[in-house]
Formats: sequence, C-alpha cells, structure tokens
Amino acid sequence: MIKQILSFAAVLALAFTVSSCQSGGDAAVRDAARQTVETVTPPASPAAPAPSVAVPSGPITTVAFAENGTFDFGTVTEGEIVSHTFSFTNTGSEPLIISDAKGSCGCTVPSKPTAPIAPGEEGEITVQFNSKNKKGARNQKVTITANTNPAQSFIYLTGTVNPDPNAVTQ
Repeated sequence: MIKQILSFAAVLALAFTVSSCQSGGDAAVRDAARQTVETVTPPASPAAPAPSVAVPSGPITTVAFAENGTFDFGTVTEGEIVSHTFSFTNTGSEPLIISDAKGSCGCTVPSKPTAPIAPGEEGEITVQFNSKNKKGARNQKVTITANTNPAQSFIYLTGTVNPDPNAVTQ
C-alpha cells in the first residue's frame, strides 16, 4: 500500500511538472491523477498460511493435564533454574503418542516420554526454565504435539524473575 501511495505521488508530481509547462495545467494534472488512480490495482491478499502442524494420521485420543497445564513458580532471582513436572492422563481410548515437545525459547526445555501412554494411564513431562537474562513477569509456553485433535496442546510456566542483586552492571 505504501509503495502504491509513493508511486501515485511520483506520477502526480511528474504530471504536475509536465502540465505546468503546457497550457491548461490544472485539467492535465487532474486527468493524470485520475488515470493513475484508476489503473492502480490493489495488492493481492496474502494466501492463508499452510498449517504448520500436520493433522495426526491414524487413531486419535485425548489428553488432560493436571493443574490445567499451568505451573506458577512464584518469584525467583535471575539465573535460577526452575524445574516442574507436569502430570497428564490419556483420557481417550487409543494409546497417546507424544511426537514433540518444544519450548517457546531456548531457555525453556521440556523432556517428554518416548513410549506410548495407554488409555487411562498417566505420564509426565518435565520442563526446565533457565531464568538467566530473563527479568520481569514470565509466561513460558511449551507446545506438545501428539495424536490428539487438535494436534497441539500447551503447558505453561508462569512467574516473576527479579534481577540478580549481585550481577555486575555495565
């Protein structure tokens, strides 16, 4: 859109310069501007992004996390490592297969089970959050990909990181 406005402004300026050298300058400027506006086509709307997560193939199941999938670690000092183990239950009728677990950044590292979890059974995902260079309120998200619908579930570590009082400031 900005590109179109700049193009329009350039054409308008050129039309003004050319028409001011000829007789009937105002009409020529209006005609040039009108023609430019009528021929400018709007940019094509971007295509909808393809889903980045494949829908699971084969049998799907359901999962329920204890604590609603959120753990509040309270207040820690910058540099501390917070670790929490999230419990979950396969609430469906098919084995639960967790294919991936990713933290929202390199400071949040999950560890997922590698074996399928039978229906009705419980499992655990341990998440470590390194608070180094992280200050203030935190909401660290872990994305769990499994044979569920939807294919992704989320768990969170929340809390506050206070600056390290012994840190050297530059």
